[in-house]
Amino acid sequence: MVATAPDDETLPQYHIEAQTSLVERQLRSLKHGDAFAVLDSYGDIGVFPGPEGLYFQDTRFLSRLELTVEGQRPMLLGSVVQDDNGALSVDLTTPDIRLDAGDETSIPREIIALERTKFLFRGTCYDRIGLRNYDTKPRHLRVSLSFDADFRDLFEVRGSDRARRGKRSVEVTAENEVTYRYDGLDRRLRTTRLRFGPKPARLEAHKAEFEVKLAPGGRASIFVRAICDTVDHGRDGAAVVGSALPFTHAAYPSPRREDGHSKGEGMTFALAYRDARRDLRKATANITTIESSNDQFNEAACRSTADLYMLLSRTPNGVYPYAGIPWYSTVFGRDGIITAMMTLWIDPEIAKGVLRHLAATQATTVDPAADAQPGKVLHETRNGEMAILGEVPFRLYYGTIDATPLFVMLAGQYYEQTGDLATIKAIWPNLLAALNWIDEYGDRDGDGFVEYARETEKGLANQGWKDSHDSIFHADGRMAQGPIALCEVQGYVYAAKKGASKLAALMGDERLSDRLKDEAERLRQAFDEKFYLPEIGTYAIALDGQKRPCAVRSSNAGHALFTGIAYPERAESVAAALMSKDGFNGWGVRTIASGEARYNPMSYHNGSIWPHDNALIALGLARYGLKAEAARVFEGQHGASLYQEGRRLPELFCGFIQRKQRGPTNYPVACSPQAWAAAAPFAFLAACLGLELRHDRNRIRFRDPILPAFLDDVLIRNLKLGDSHVDLLIHRHGSDVTVNVVRRTGDAQVVLLK
Repeated sequence: MVATAPDDETLPQYHIEAQTSLVERQLRSLKHGDAFAVLDSYGDIGVFPGPEGLYFQDTRFLSRLELTVEGQRPMLLGSVVQDDNGALSVDLTTPDIRLDAGDETSIPREIIALERTKFLFRGTCYDRIGLRNYDTKPRHLRVSLSFDADFRDLFEVRGSDRARRGKRSVEVTAENEVTYRYDGLDRRLRTTRLRFGPKPARLEAHKAEFEVKLAPGGRASIFVRAICDTVDHGRDGAAVVGSALPFTHAAYPSPRREDGHSKGEGMTFALAYRDARRDLRKATANITTIESSNDQFNEAACRSTADLYMLLSRTPNGVYPYAGIPWYSTVFGRDGIITAMMTLWIDPEIAKGVLRHLAATQATTVDPAADAQPGKVLHETRNGEMAILGEVPFRLYYGTIDATPLFVMLAGQYYEQTGDLATIKAIWPNLLAALNWIDEYGDRDGDGFVEYARETEKGLANQGWKDSHDSIFHADGRMAQGPIALCEVQGYVYAAKKGASKLAALMGDERLSDRLKDEAERLRQAFDEKFYLPEIGTYAIALDGQKRPCAVRSSNAGHALFTGIAYPERAESVAAALMSKDGFNGWGVRTIASGEARYNPMSYHNGSIWPHDNALIALGLARYGLKAEAARVFEGQHGASLYQEGRRLPELFCGFIQRKQRGPTNYPVACSPQAWAAAAPFAFLAACLGLELRHDRNRIRFRDPILPAFLDDVLIRNLKLGDSHVDLLIHRHGSDVTVNVVRRTGDAQVVLLK
């Protein structure tokens, strides 16, 4: 998702500036709705330079929050995001503290325990700091919180410079409250209200101090709420929108008490914590779950599930998986669709929400500044000041070549599994508009291939999933000049038209159904003629504007297998290129094979390894019966997860060769968690099992299943097809696999085909 520069000597537009790496310090991420937090291991914000902050709608609403005891930072004992991502739990203790320089130690270390719990809910960050005295005598402590709110746009935090900003102010607005205000150039008022309980002994614009008295064995708590709000004043200055979220912060009031708000804030914290956990349980109550004989894989699957449902946000059209934290916590068309595809068998509600939301935001007019044409599907949306003012083009931005065919492709897959005709009927006009866009605007020169070229200099120059400025090039390293027809996009169009042909027949339009089927087959033939290059044994990454193939070995070719556009006789050759020592490094398939002109294992797209990319490749290999190769990719990615904190696969990692007794090399500014990376383990498992769910045949089919060597047994619970629910135990006997129905409600058939 990084854009392009005019040449290699200029930093790319919208570049993520990196003076420090996100992997230098262990960061902790929380998210709920349109708010997310990036915290250090202490639960603090902004102690050192970096991306830490409390963010709401692409703006940093809290840029500093540091806890000290007697002016010193506590010692860290442990820090972990809870298994369901519901809260951050931090254990701390006081260091040796000298109250006066000449005295001996006044408070010895390790006698005061601090337990910190932080979570997000409904646009608010909740923070409880619990203290306990393990000494045999009473202790009196000065606990301080330092804070600030810079209201920086996320693109500023990423490294963009701005000539002008709005007006920022701060005021102590009550005996237990500080309010930061930012009057933006976009006529939006953004506020951060910090509320404390108990009432601080001293409260200033950037600091709160508490006098805490602890009896032997005594306990005390300090509560902090950071409440984010946005009000749009409109052109006439009148407030036209309150909080941008579909709820009010008044749901948890803080009644005044004689004890200085302590009980009120404590009750507020408890109620919000209860409701936040209820929301999490409700979101995952009816999904398909996986348990295996491998505890490490179980941990990875649980982490993936927790990450997915943390990244889900409610829209007016259903749930949508925001792309990733910290840089992409918003709607991305491509990311949401691919995440929905990989999790369709786990939870089809994700796909339903993605389809409905992208239909609702589909372009209806020509807008060059947004790279929009009628029928085109959204690339991304942003709500920060820079997007609203047009300083970046991403308020509603359509500069993606693949989201539109992927949207149609997902619709076909969704109906095939669920039989949800009501949803297909509701979005059918949008599907027709998307198909029309593919032919009218996507195919710029009428040659049958879909190409891209940005409409303005502000837009992304490369508009496939590899959208770095240098990601599409010729074998000699020259950058490809557009309009560019990407390998994988032709596959998406092929699969979209194949799927839409079936939907058109369902809708009673046989003429359209036949036309789409014919167009798909003509595209398949033309694709093979133009893209397959015997000299490299695989498909070109792209055709440039002169229809010259970019003869570069890349992971893009694996998407041709995923979509089925590849002729069967090409599959083994393509697989061999992907799994060669230049393509597969032991952890996964590289985006660009080693030895190509612009190969760089530390790059974003030219030699790195992306879990979602590998998952689609594994699905493609399995589609052509290359199950051993699919299992090998699965094994590599699982092995990589073992070296990640919490078994969490990141957005990407570097493509250096696998070395003994060492894990993969981290990419410095990778998002973690990232939605399509979190979804990848479910796609790997489905690929190896050959899992197919067909509502029209009322059949759950396992086509030539295998399990990788690290899995002996897999128990799939609550696999749904229509009104049927089944629990299945899959067992590996050497190279053979059996499938046993453990529980069944309904009449769906379970079929094993060898």
